[in-house]
This record gives sequence, structure tokens and C-alpha cells, in this order.
Amino acid sequence: MPAVTVDDLTVLDRLREPGLGDQPRPVWQISTAPQGYEGEGFPVRRAFAGIDLQHLDPFIMMDQMGEVEYAPGEPKGTPWHPHRGFETVTYIIDGTFDHQDSHGGGGTITNGDTQWMTAGSGLLHIEAPPEWLVQQGGLFHGIQLWVNLPRGAKMSDPRYQDIRSGQVQLLTSADAGSLVRVIAGSVDGHEGPGATCTPMSLVHATIEPGARLELPWEVGFNALVYVLNGSGTVGTDARPIRTGQSAVLGAGDYLTIAADGRQESRSPKLDVIVVGGQPIREPLAWAGPFVMNTKSEVMQAYEDFQKGRFGHIPA
Repeated sequence: MPAVTVDDLTVLDRLREPGLGDQPRPVWQISTAPQGYEGEGFPVRRAFAGIDLQHLDPFIMMDQMGEVEYAPGEPKGTPWHPHRGFETVTYIIDGTFDHQDSHGGGGTITNGDTQWMTAGSGLLHIEAPPEWLVQQGGLFHGIQLWVNLPRGAKMSDPRYQDIRSGQVQLLTSADAGSLVRVIAGSVDGHEGPGATCTPMSLVHATIEPGARLELPWEVGFNALVYVLNGSGTVGTDARPIRTGQSAVLGAGDYLTIAADGRQESRSPKLDVIVVGGQPIREPLAWAGPFVMNTKSEVMQAYEDFQKGRFGHIPA
């Protein structure tokens, strides 16, 4: 995984170990992501499928895109599509994606970069591999997370954050056995570069075989762990978890993730996404690319889209 790495983890700031009185987060649920296809046909795993939305709040869904090795001519993206009422967070671990919108925004993200798009009141958007990647093929792997917006921010002006891999906050565990990339929010007082409308944290951690990560986590946030690759356990009761599985954790001060001592050769380490945020606790009306509070607001979004109020596809 070429997402930003460090050869010597001992040079990084270390996360504190749990203190006296700190409570571990219990594991409430383990679920397995179904597999399917999105956009023009790229493979995805629906990371949080089967998890109650009240446990996901403030998140809506997350897709693991790939991991896939494309032959020449195979790379695929999405057609133009609308969004309103939430944020999309696209984190590219391997490969390159171009993005463009109906308001003139856009850019390219590659290994370890994140494109944080606040759709707000609405826009049209497209994501696709660049032409040179279509011609030569290559590895593609990433995630896309949908973050809900509170009622007062759903009709805000659209905006972007392009977060480069070199901006990500890098930390290690107390035993220097894990690389912790803080993309957004704060972990143990260390701030990531992503600015969030809803208080939340987003982490990509790589755990060496046999190592154990005790990750301090904001008490008021929920906590979800998704395994990108590898196998290990989650929670102090060591619940087994593997590639394509998610864990929902309960309340506490920190969460525990451990990597099995032996990993498969294709995935020599345990890689996980850890995400959590402050629940919004508002009514949710979700239909396709629109995430609003009421059904009438969703119907209005469809009407606005059909009447061209989200802008126009650039020539």
C-alpha cells in the first residue's frame, strides 16, 4: 500500500497507553460487507451494510473501492451524478482518480490523498481514472465515506478540501508496532488536516503482525472499525475480524485492535479504517444521492436536479 508510510516508526510521536480508570470499548457487532459494483462497473464492498443507521450516525455508508488490478482498458469511474445534503470523503490508497463538478471544482488525487467534498445545497459530480491509467491499467484501491450534515448545514454552499498524503498526521502506538494516519479530527490531542462540519475522526492504521493497537478515542463519538486487508482481533475479548468485516463498538475511552501473528502473503499487515463522530440525532430521509431530513426535501432535491438547478455539466 503506497498510502503514506514511514520506514522507522520509532521516530513518530507515540499514542499514550490507557490509564487507570480508562474503559475499553466493547464490541457490539461484527458484520461482513457484501460485494457488488458501482458507477460504470468498478468493484466495491459495502462496508457498513447490515449496521443500524442509529449506530452509524453521523455516517451514512462507506464503500471499499477495489482492491483491483486493472488490465489496460479496464479502469472505470462514475458517470455524472448529483449530490445534496451530505459530504463525500474519497481516500485513495493505491491508484489515481480525477474528479470534476458543475461549479468548476476538481482535481486529481493519488496514493494517500483525500478529496473531501461538502455537497451541501447540491452539485453535479464525476469521478474517473485519468486517460493514461485507462490505457495502461494498474492497481486501484480506496474508500468513499458519506458523512451526514446537520439540518442547518444541508443547504450550505458546496466546497472542497484536497488533502495531500504529506499533510496527514502520522503517529505510532506505544510499542511502535502500528502506523496511525490521522486524516481528519483529533486522536489523543493530535490533529489531522481535514476540517469537519460534524465533529468526527478518520484514521487509517497499519498494524504489524502480532502487534496490538490501543487507540484513544473521543468519549462522545461512536466508533467503527473496518478491515481493508489482513486478519486480527478487535476488543479486549479478542473478537476475530478479517478483510471486508466491520466492527461496531460501544462506549469507552479507547479501542483495541490486534493483528494476527501470521498474515497471508498478499496482505502482510493488518490495515483498518477507524471512524467515529458525534451523532447528529436528527430525522433522516435518504434516497440515492440525496440525504435530507424529510421526504418532501428529498422530492425537492429530485425536482431541483431535473430542472438543472445543480449547475450544468461543463463542455
